[in-house]
Amino acid sequence: MGLKDIRFSSLRLGSELIEFDRCRVMGIVNLTPDSFYDKSRAQTVREALDLIGHQLDQGADCIDLGAVSSRPGSVPVDEAEEWSRLEPVLKELSKNQPQARISIDTFRAGIAERAADLGALMINDISAGHLDARLWDVVADRKLAYVLMHMQGVPETMQRNPSYADPVFEQIEWMSKKLFALRDKGIADVLIDPGFGFGKRLEDNFRILANLEEYGVLETPILVGLSRKSMVCRPLGIKPEEALAGSTALHALAVASGARFLRVHEVREAVQAIAMAHLWFEHRNEAPHV
Repeated sequence: MGLKDIRFSSLRLGSELIEFDRCRVMGIVNLTPDSFYDKSRAQTVREALDLIGHQLDQGADCIDLGAVSSRPGSVPVDEAEEWSRLEPVLKELSKNQPQARISIDTFRAGIAERAADLGALMINDISAGHLDARLWDVVADRKLAYVLMHMQGVPETMQRNPSYADPVFEQIEWMSKKLFALRDKGIADVLIDPGFGFGKRLEDNFRILANLEEYGVLETPILVGLSRKSMVCRPLGIKPEEALAGSTALHALAVASGARFLRVHEVREAVQAIAMAHLWFEHRNEAPHV
């Protein structure tokens, strides 16, 4: 699958149809004190609104709000704490930035339900419905878009000896079954996410990225979350704070391989990487000048 071969051309967010004539950008805003990259964190409503506004101004197509850290080794806060972080931000957004397209990074049905009441349009679920059996019913009932992410294990334990014979084949098989189940529920607006760093070894992450075009058989738009993760930091011997250039390089490769959404910390650089990847593809098959 290439950039011009867009068989999966749109995603409905509320009443709006998002076209994939180009790869889209999802900005990350964490309403947590412990997410792995500190500049993604917003500790007050004002900080959250400022960060969201900044990302929208730089070209973000939607914002992913998370109130529970899912970094390796983390233990989730309870639902009451998660909602206490989300609610004031969503209320202010609904009053002051109602045009903002908001995704909620949660695995809980109760959070999804209340967030939809305040204007959220998408649920980004790291658990693929495993951690709350009611979540898919809420997504279907509220006609929300849904991110189906692959994770081996749970955040607290997922990096303790993850194992795959063939991560690409195993994920495609797993996603195919999940997509059938989602469609049986009436959930049609789905993005698939290979879950880079979620129960993956370094070699698994790069094998998945190098073979991202294979996921085209699922005929579902691909979202990738690579920004500042360990697959960038470990090979380069750097910290997340130093990983912008490496992340941007992987973003361009992902777009050239068929990604339709990038989930990122820095929106401007991701927009530029997308533009370069599209230009590269447009000229790749041109006949040489003679």
